Amino acid sequence: MFLKVKLPWNVIIPAENLDAKGLMLQRAIIIRLLGDFAARKATKDLGYYHAVTTLDSIGEGRVRQQTGDVIFPVVFSAITFKLYKGEISEGVVHKVLKHGVLLKCGPIENIFLAPRKMPGYCYEGGESPVFRDKLSKIEKDVVVRFIVIGTMWLEADREFQALVSLEGDYLGPIS
Repeated sequence: MFLKVKLPWNVIIPAENLDAKGLMLQRAIIIRLLGDFAARKATKDLGYYHAVTTLDSIGEGRVRQQTGDVIFPVVFSAITFKLYKGEISEGVVHKVLKHGVLLKCGPIENIFLAPRKMPGYCYEGGESPVFRDKLSKIEKDVVVRFIVIGTMWLEADREFQALVSLEGDYLGPIS
């Protein structure tokens, strides 16, 4: 699910990027904010940082005594992405293994679909492994509609993992 959030942030501008005209300062703040935003990747509460939409305000800068850099408090709006328990979403299969399927959905690359959560599907190994039922098959690069059973935040990697299921109406491969 995409969320629109308003975030306060501190942007540090090196002394060499400062000039007497405010226009270059605003540009430096925006460039630094976008770089910091992209580097942070995700948080447990908000999910993956996707895009900055508007810069709402720039506060008064404070000079750091040790370096001469200036810290500007800013407030901006952004879009984030996070899966929630019970949410129905779609993902692309990127690995088919005997013990389940790994999917990607947006920035989340570790979504696991266990064989027990695919009623009616049987594993068929070989060069191109698949899970097959009477009418459809789940193989690499197939889009699958699923329901989220649970998510887990990995602080060390700053990413989420999810466990999903096909148990329910209108879930499974999309033709």
